[in-house]
Amino acid sequence: MSYDIIKSLHLIAIISWMVGLLYLPRLFVYHNESKHGSDVDNTFLVMEYRLYHYIMNPALILTSLFGSYLLYQSHYLLSENYFLLKAILVFLLIVFHVYLYFLYKDFKKGYRFKTTKFYRIINEIPTVLMIIVIILIFVKPDLQI
Repeated sequence: MSYDIIKSLHLIAIISWMVGLLYLPRLFVYHNESKHGSDVDNTFLVMEYRLYHYIMNPALILTSLFGSYLLYQSHYLLSENYFLLKAILVFLLIVFHVYLYFLYKDFKKGYRFKTTKFYRIINEIPTVLMIIVIILIFVKPDLQI
C-alpha cells in the first residue's frame, strides 16, 4: 500500500479514537448524576460500553498499527526529539484510554466516588494532549533535550 494511503488511514483512526476520548468523559459527567440501577443509568452503561468497545478500542488498535507501519517506513523519526515527545504524549493518551475503562467499570458496579467536577476536568486532558501533539507534528520544533 502507498505510504500516503496508510497515513490517511492512520489519521482517520486517530480522529475516531480522539472522538471517543473526548466523548466518553462527557458521558461520565452526565452519568455521574444518575441513580444506580435506574433506566438512565442503564442507558449510559450501554452507550459507554459501545463507545469504548466498538469505536475506541478498534480505533486505538488501528491507530497503533498504521502508526507503527509509518514509523517503520520513517525510522529516522526516532532520532528527533519532537517526535519522541510526541510518542510520550501518545503513550499518555493510551494510559488515559485505559483509565477511562476503569472509570466505566466503577459506574457499572454502581460506584460514584468521584464528583461531576472531576469528570469535567478530566474531559479536558485529551484535548490538551491532542493540541500539543498536533503542534509538535506540524511545527517540528528543534527541541534540545
